[in-house]
Amino acid sequence: MLGYIFKRVLYMIPTLFGMSLISFLIIQLPPGDYLTSMIATMSDSGQTVDPAQIERLKEIYGFDDPFYIQYLKWIWGIVSRGDFGYSFEWGQPVSGLIWARMGSTLVISLLSLLFVWIVALPIGIYSAVRRHSVGDHVFTFLGFIGLAVPNFILALTLMYIAYKYLGQSVGGLISPEYAEAPWSLAKVGDFLTHLWIPIIIIGASGTAAMIRILRANLTDELHKPYVVTARAKGLPEYKVILKYPVRIALNPFVSAIGWVLPHLVSGVTITAIVLNLPTAGPLLFRALISQDMYLAGSFILLLSALTLVGMLLSDLLLALLDPRIRFN
Repeated sequence: MLGYIFKRVLYMIPTLFGMSLISFLIIQLPPGDYLTSMIATMSDSGQTVDPAQIERLKEIYGFDDPFYIQYLKWIWGIVSRGDFGYSFEWGQPVSGLIWARMGSTLVISLLSLLFVWIVALPIGIYSAVRRHSVGDHVFTFLGFIGLAVPNFILALTLMYIAYKYLGQSVGGLISPEYAEAPWSLAKVGDFLTHLWIPIIIIGASGTAAMIRILRANLTDELHKPYVVTARAKGLPEYKVILKYPVRIALNPFVSAIGWVLPHLVSGVTITAIVLNLPTAGPLLFRALISQDMYLAGSFILLLSALTLVGMLLSDLLLALLDPRIRFN
């Protein structure tokens, strides 16, 4: 296994370089740059723009350099000293902005992923075993609602319920009275009371999709000859279901890690904006709008790394879960 992991990590290095090049190129494709956006904003507000200052800023930030020079400077800074560049809009190093957001982003993402698994697994098994029962129809109906209702609508609904009936402050992950306070047990408790809304909202659509996938896969497995044979030999029903059919039907859960991790970071941007969450999605969105290329490129590179790490984890877990898969 260690040899397989080492080989996969080696393959990830050139893949990351290729992804970084593609992401940097995509960010450069729209016409103009950050200075163009800044000049347009200043002109719209009636401010005068000094051409000499513009040329000086272009020289400082390297906007006049060819694309490949800008890319090489950026990627060499990351490899040699962990410097992801400078955010023009925020006026500070990109690394500080990223790590300030990644803590809350990873907490919400991992808890949302656990929520998806904890809820979808028992419901999916029940729906497959008790097909066309009342419970199956109820869960199917709720699953379709989870897929159909946009996340930001669900966010507004839960925010209203939390404020109206629970007396909880809405928006963000910390109540206003704890915003500037040092971390303590009271602040941690307040943080936890705010987590349930984003976890439910972010996990709702994924839970509904996973229930349908698990139900379909497990239904197919339960009608295969080896299950019929095991049942005919008198094995307890829970062993007949859980020992092999569920293990094989769980493959989509595990293989989904590769795309779920980056999706949870960046794919819920509108929800994060509605809830005013200090996560990576809104910051990436703002960086793309303002053409803050080093900030946007670093986020995209980070999402690419999460995708590769997620794929490696899913492959390892699949090999442990499914006896038919072997490391090679």
